[in-house]
Amino acid sequence: MAQRLDLQALLIDLLGSGNVYFQPPASVAMKYPCIVYNRDHIDISHADNEPFKHQKRYQITVIDPDPDSDIPDKVANLPRVAFNRSFTTDNLHHDVFTLFF
Repeated sequence: MAQRLDLQALLIDLLGSGNVYFQPPASVAMKYPCIVYNRDHIDISHADNEPFKHQKRYQITVIDPDPDSDIPDKVANLPRVAFNRSFTTDNLHHDVFTLFF
């Protein structure tokens, strides 16, 4: 859990506000711009049929009403990140990344 909290702190610092949400339920009223993230995969390495290392992968979505926001660029500069896709819904621009952390 401490690892996820480190990621939470990193994303808050990157965004410059507390509008960072981990797996928010539909009932949460988010404030924009924001970052929503969730764990979506664990990469497990094996040796001699035993797991010896694992890395958690997170999906990070930047949601911003500003189509020219610099927040996606900041996320794109993180180590071990990959851009996945971009889309717009309800006049909110979504940039989706995956990050091993």
